[in-house]
Amino acid sequence: MERAQVPDAAAFRAFRQRCQDGSWQRDRGGLAVSLQLPPPGCAVHQLKCRIDVPDVPAETMYDVLHDSEYRREWDSNVIDTHDIAQLAVNADVGYYAWRCPKPLKNRDVVMLRAWQVEDGYHTIINFSVKHPKYPPRKDLVRAVCLLTGYLVHSTGPNSCSLTYLAQVDPKGSLPKWVVNKASQYLVPQMLKKLHKACVQYPAWKQQHNVNVKPWLYPEQNKLPMLALSELALQRAASLENIDESSLAEEKDESSEHGGLEN
Repeated sequence: MERAQVPDAAAFRAFRQRCQDGSWQRDRGGLAVSLQLPPPGCAVHQLKCRIDVPDVPAETMYDVLHDSEYRREWDSNVIDTHDIAQLAVNADVGYYAWRCPKPLKNRDVVMLRAWQVEDGYHTIINFSVKHPKYPPRKDLVRAVCLLTGYLVHSTGPNSCSLTYLAQVDPKGSLPKWVVNKASQYLVPQMLKKLHKACVQYPAWKQQHNVNVKPWLYPEQNKLPMLALSELALQRAASLENIDESSLAEEKDESSEHGGLEN
């Protein structure tokens, strides 16, 4: 059993470098996508998406990414999301379940999340862990997040850029249309919804514990403490594999469902 560790300064630097490396396909809306397909026999895809946000400060974007209460307001793909316990002043463990594109089974994940603010960059890193009180559920497929996260870079007093990186084993043989839909539609749509949510966040926050931001002020964190020794890294090999490769895409009337991990 591999013990989980809170990312150190070197891990945050490596994540920032990974977000900034590589080639990008950019559209006219200021949004760029980079998709790295897995080698044969491997299910792990790496997807990066970057969006320029001209009207939201980096600090607001960072608050919205952290605020799980607000996420339930703007993210229609959420089935359940909540923080479980505090691990350090800049790390916690949480649960997230989300709707997948029909007819795929919905997924969930237990993740260690760590964050850092340094040199004009706001960084959030997540990866899957095992928690003794959160075993896999029968009604959901437990996905494995090898690495996901957000890199927010301030580009001005009221503007920023956001890079989302996901390196995930969805636990299952997925049809090609899922990968294409995720890179071409789902992730870009999620980031556009996030942008809209950021614009509306200051007004919402005024009505919801305006001064409570435990990700900035650790003394406000009311979560119970949990020892890292209680957690272990979640590896894909220990979970059931689901073959959904033959499933055809279904039309979703809402055109919203089909989320991605936190």
